[in-house]
Amino acid sequence: MSHRRLVIMSEIALTLALAYVLGLLKVWQMPQGGEVSLAMLPLLVLALRRGLPVGLVVGFLYGLLDLTYSPPYIVHWVQFFLDYPFAYMAVGLAGVFAPALKRALSRGSKGLAVWGAIIPGVALGALGRFTCHLVSGAVFFGEYAPKGQPVWLYSAGYNSFVFVSAVLCAAFAVIVLMVLQRVVPVEGK
Repeated sequence: MSHRRLVIMSEIALTLALAYVLGLLKVWQMPQGGEVSLAMLPLLVLALRRGLPVGLVVGFLYGLLDLTYSPPYIVHWVQFFLDYPFAYMAVGLAGVFAPALKRALSRGSKGLAVWGAIIPGVALGALGRFTCHLVSGAVFFGEYAPKGQPVWLYSAGYNSFVFVSAVLCAAFAVIVLMVLQRVVPVEGK
């Protein structure tokens, strides 16, 4: 096994452990599932450091790990995948911006160039997760919508907690990524 592969596997394991602990420390718990927490932070950081494939894998694995917090609420096998592994796998879409972040960090940038890679990455990852929860909520949990309110609108409002988590994670991600690059720089491909 190559040294690089071993390092990435170790980072995945540490990311999953840290995300699990941060997922237990909820800022806000939604009444019918979902929470505002920093659980996405390690997933976003790893995706931004290591790229799309690693981000998708760690997100999928965390989605399965997320099932162990408390008894999951599963009504259909499609909803299971949308709310758990696929939702967190979508967070890994932030890895699309890993090359831009690596370029900015390798130049020693600390300002807009770094923010210009992190913020769109976090936004894409959050949008991907939100989309999975939106579809799941509208299709499988539409009966909770107030009478007369479109189920898609209800699901969008309910699942907007993802964006609150994303804003918190973005603020911390900038700090964490800058420190990590100084301490454990990511080498090129």
